[in-house]
Amino acid sequence: MIQRRQAKIYEGGLPGLIERARSLARSGPRSLLGICGAPGSGKSTLAESLVAALGAQAALVPMDGFHLSNSELIRLGRRDRKGAIDTFDASGYVALLRRLQAADEPVVYAPEFRREIEEAIAGAIAVPRDVPLIVTEGNYLLSNAEPWCAIGPMLDEAWYVDPGEGLRLERLIARHIAFGKGADFARSWSLGPDQRNAELIAATRAAADLVIMAQDLRA
Repeated sequence: MIQRRQAKIYEGGLPGLIERARSLARSGPRSLLGICGAPGSGKSTLAESLVAALGAQAALVPMDGFHLSNSELIRLGRRDRKGAIDTFDASGYVALLRRLQAADEPVVYAPEFRREIEEAIAGAIAVPRDVPLIVTEGNYLLSNAEPWCAIGPMLDEAWYVDPGEGLRLERLIARHIAFGKGADFARSWSLGPDQRNAELIAATRAAADLVIMAQDLRA
């Protein structure tokens, strides 16, 4: 079963979320904030805005850096559903979060996903030990499947972004087009593989501390 955190609905704007994140950064030597949501929900935009606002107090480590390579997905027969829960190195992601939580190394390097090439780049994100808040965002942070289920207990707070299905799909299709996909393909992929993933992710919504209904989370 999904661990419930007594989720609260948030309908305010970005400034309130920035202050909540800033409070986490001040709460101890290091805190982990997880931002979850379906594809196109705006979780990446929110995470980027928080880190930009907090400056040296925060570092962004996205889950997407743990996409399996395209060549490995082809080998496994999963390339046509890239983004599904079994197309990530989940154990590697969990191990990295544990290192970040421990904060006992001078610097930890994390991978970064580059949408323009649809591949992850190793060692692209440097996280010094003195950064007090780690913001990590991704689809499956609140999943109860192994080994994803180890992530929830590590998070000091978990936020779920839900702007509504219509806006989410509109954003998702536009994003696929912006990164070079044709309009027909973008819509087909958004309503096919992406939608199946979205339904799985939506089932984890109740495990968040905060459900963010705001539609504009830009800085």
